[in-house]
Amino acid sequence: ELKKAMPKTPLQMLLRGQNLLGYRHYADDVVERFVERAVKNGMDVFRVFDAMNDPRNMKAALSAVRSHGAHAQGTLSYTTSPAHTLQTWLDLTEQLLETGVDSIAIKDMSGILTPMAAYELVSEIKKRFEVRLHLHCHATTGMAEMALLKAIEAGVDGVDTAISSMSATYGHPATEALVATLAGTEHDTGLDILKLENIAAYFREVRKKYHAFEGQLKGYDSRILVAQVPGGMLTNLESQLKQQNAADKLDQVLAEIPRVREDLGFIPLVTPTSQIVGTQAVLNVLTGERYKTIAKETAGILKGEYGHTPVPVNAALQARVLEGGAPVTCRPADLLKPELAELEADVRRQAQEKGITLAGNAIDDVLTVALFPQIGLKFLENRHNPAAFEPLPQAEAAQPVAKAEKPAASGIYTVEVEGKAFVVKVSDGGDISQLTTAVPAASSAPVQAAAPAGAGTPVTAPLAGNIWKVIATEGQTVAEGDVLLILEAMKMETEIRAAQAGTVRGIAVKSGDAVSVGDTLMTLA
Repeated sequence: ELKKAMPKTPLQMLLRGQNLLGYRHYADDVVERFVERAVKNGMDVFRVFDAMNDPRNMKAALSAVRSHGAHAQGTLSYTTSPAHTLQTWLDLTEQLLETGVDSIAIKDMSGILTPMAAYELVSEIKKRFEVRLHLHCHATTGMAEMALLKAIEAGVDGVDTAISSMSATYGHPATEALVATLAGTEHDTGLDILKLENIAAYFREVRKKYHAFEGQLKGYDSRILVAQVPGGMLTNLESQLKQQNAADKLDQVLAEIPRVREDLGFIPLVTPTSQIVGTQAVLNVLTGERYKTIAKETAGILKGEYGHTPVPVNAALQARVLEGGAPVTCRPADLLKPELAELEADVRRQAQEKGITLAGNAIDDVLTVALFPQIGLKFLENRHNPAAFEPLPQAEAAQPVAKAEKPAASGIYTVEVEGKAFVVKVSDGGDISQLTTAVPAASSAPVQAAAPAGAGTPVTAPLAGNIWKVIATEGQTVAEGDVLLILEAMKMETEIRAAQAGTVRGIAVKSGDAVSVGDTLMTLA
């Protein structure tokens, strides 16, 4: 639909290499088919990156993009650490060019690229290689505008900006500001400020509809210079901690993130590694013990399942998750068998069982479910049922000046009472007309009952989330460290393990149940 509305405008997407849009590696046949369908549906430019900066993980996607006639842009996911030097980026640029790309992007997702570092990096790449170079900076730390200007002086070919009404904070520098800065210089863009203002005015109204979903950042955040948290990750952390009733723990989590990142080999913080590191930091803080619980994805990085890390990971943690096994040293996707046929058969089976009508191009639905198993299937079930989705956001109505005699302002509020969140609708007169318990939008029905009282040690939820899978069975004897169930929280799968040996009693949850922090999931007798 976007391509129909903008047939002459090149559309660009961000592609996570072998991860595509998901959080795991997919087999090469899935990568190939996804790119084919994306191009067919109107995508022109693919900015392909890998969270580990491992070029092996970008090769299949880049090759697929070029084979289907689209523009393949290789990406340097910029970060700083004792393991990253100028030579690191020059070597990666050379490797991407050898793989085959049409251009290179420097992706500064955290806004930590200093102006002088930008000048040096762009200058050296342009000096050594004949390649079109783009720069992508987030405005979170306040350095992005200066970094873009210095990169332009150094010869960068393109920079990413956002229209002013949708710019700054977690986003990008304002387009109009840069256009005005460059006006009358050798880098004059030729763009019309008045026409840009018309665009800004339009999106100014659009943004009002979504104000409730914006993060807390109002200006710049210097903590990012230490934590290196990308803008999207910061808003995600804020949201996650609110769901855990732990919004006051943000500073502790931001302090823990660099420590987790070091344990994982100084990996860049970009999707999905930003979510993995962030979630593990949250787990470390909320459980009160570092690595008491290790997320499945964290274990994957330690095992080498995501590719090379810049430096070796924490040896003790790696040994703990390997449990005597060997780490992955080859390209991780080389270990994957073709999976598209099996995925397609599975989606068609589920569609038949649930009475779902697949799209004319059924492969698009297959890929949707492959990348987003639970959410994708739910979407297919309800895509023709508007009532299944949240109401369309409405533009903020102009609020009249409140009269002194009114005891309360009308509106919908989230109120926390003794650790429980409630959504309250207040009328103009101050009367409460609706009161519901606030739960995450994606949650299923909440757990109806806790485990029955009795002898034994309760196994409780360390995080709020949804039960992904119950592995233990009633009456089963388990050893310390055995996986009892898997909790999906903060977009990650967290294994809940037995803290002691015992017999499973009183399983109180099933797959899909929503749980809160501290809920009893089962008991070990």
